Amino acid sequence: MNRYLSKLVALCILTFGLVGKGVAQRMNFLIPDAIIVQYAGSIGYGSLGFGYEIFKNKRGYIDLNYGYVPASKGGELHTLTAKFAYKPIEIKMKEWGKLYPFNPGVFLSYSFHEDLPFKFHSSQYPSGYYYWSPALRPHLSFSNEIELNMERIWSGTGIKKVGIYSEFNTNDYYIINYFQNIKALSLADVFQLGVGVRFKF
Repeated sequence: MNRYLSKLVALCILTFGLVGKGVAQRMNFLIPDAIIVQYAGSIGYGSLGFGYEIFKNKRGYIDLNYGYVPASKGGELHTLTAKFAYKPIEIKMKEWGKLYPFNPGVFLSYSFHEDLPFKFHSSQYPSGYYYWSPALRPHLSFSNEIELNMERIWSGTGIKKVGIYSEFNTNDYYIINYFQNIKALSLADVFQLGVGVRFKF
């Protein structure tokens, strides 16, 4: 009896081990390719996030960020952001890096604050009076990035590449205001700038 019981236990351990290994392998896609730190740029005074490269040529990526604006800088505000961008132009800089001079993208930001509901309250405004959401903003972005090959510059850190970037962005609200007040506003008034670092592993 004990012999059959031992075989049953061994079979269960083997089965659960194989299932666990398979599940772990299937979940590998959740492991991010990069950690991102950004200053300003409409997604928080400071933000932290992670990113995924989504094409084989490693030129398209999706980033997910959490941003925070402290009370002293106009908050307190918490913002979640989902970005997509593509790097159509790649300039190699010998063996130590690459330059991506123009990377168009889009992103959505959602800010959490009691004064920023998803919709305007119907008790204050007729339905459809304001079409946009105070909390949710769609953005257009244009960034550039210099990517350093850390395996060439400083090996042994565990970091494969470091990307230093700047990103200009605007949103639907700013664009509409610009075209409605084109004599009074300049493009500099409706574009925001953020700078950041992307650590790739």
